Amino acid sequence: MNQEQIKTLIDALAASDLCELEYSENGSTLRLVKQSTLVAAARRRRAALVAPDDTVPAAAAAECLAPMYGVVHLQPTPGEPPFVQAGQAIEAGRTLCVIEAMKVFNEVRAERDATVQEVLVGSGQEVEAGQPLFRFE
Repeated sequence: MNQEQIKTLIDALAASDLCELEYSENGSTLRLVKQSTLVAAARRRRAALVAPDDTVPAAAAAECLAPMYGVVHLQPTPGEPPFVQAGQAIEAGRTLCVIEAMKVFNEVRAERDATVQEVLVGSGQEVEAGQPLFRFE
């Protein structure tokens, strides 16, 4: 499977109503899942865990979720300071971490201005798609 075939499969999934696509060739299998489906499922699972009487302010409940499965890196390279730390004010678009998947490094960026309340993962940790990475105030 080459990069051009993978790109074609990604484009085909994006243009379709499918939420998942799996393709096998020469003993290798590629499984693609639309991010929005995984993130929505994770949010529904978390919402089901909160009892109706529990009230969580919207600002306290804001989280950054992993867009894909992979290994999270909280700093650009070993020995350098982390991209962000708890208590730090950040602007929309700021790199929060990098997730390595299939030897590709994917930046995870802040969707809005916020303050990092808590870093929920450790550098080098494997994360699942939809898993909370950061909590914001």
